[in-house]
Amino acid sequence: MAFTYFFRDLQTLEQMVEYALPALKNRRQINVWDAGCAHGPEPYTIAILLRENMGHFMFRNTRIFATDIDISNQFGKVIEEGVYPDEEIKRIPDEIRTKYFRESGRPGHFQIADDLRSCVRFHRSDLLDLKPVSTDLGLIVCKNVLLHFQEAQRVDVIRMYHNALQDDGFLMMEQTQKMPSELEDLFEQVVPNAQLFKKRCAA
Repeated sequence: MAFTYFFRDLQTLEQMVEYALPALKNRRQINVWDAGCAHGPEPYTIAILLRENMGHFMFRNTRIFATDIDISNQFGKVIEEGVYPDEEIKRIPDEIRTKYFRESGRPGHFQIADDLRSCVRFHRSDLLDLKPVSTDLGLIVCKNVLLHFQEAQRVDVIRMYHNALQDDGFLMMEQTQKMPSELEDLFEQVVPNAQLFKKRCAA
């Protein structure tokens, strides 16, 4: 199972809220793709941040496509149930944990709120197939995945992301993952201290 946890790389997530969310709010339907979601902490973290910063009505029009190659064949069930052990949610701020998690009926396990679970949908997907989950995405999140690919594969995947994003859509990557130089004309880095990029529109 990939190494991940709730609210991982908080600095980049906060930049997403500050710079990407205002643009996303202008869309009638907000479609987010979390590519390489593991067992769900990241897409649910994104769901929490969006829910906190856009209000209930707008959040109802949000869909998060959570995908992973999932060789264990377990991620889908975990994400659908949204039940996590206490040790996995300890990093979540107390007020957020109290607001969005409740006891699940299993000792030491907590279930995430229904409205968050209803907006996150898991699909098995191999990124190297170069088949996006949608072609009208406002935000793509891809962390802890591209570093496992060869450079040519990374270029192909990021180019696929560019084609799948709506005009002025956003791509958020792992802090250590830099944009390949041959793709720099396709994206504008939003801030220098985070791997958050905005799709450049054709002239």
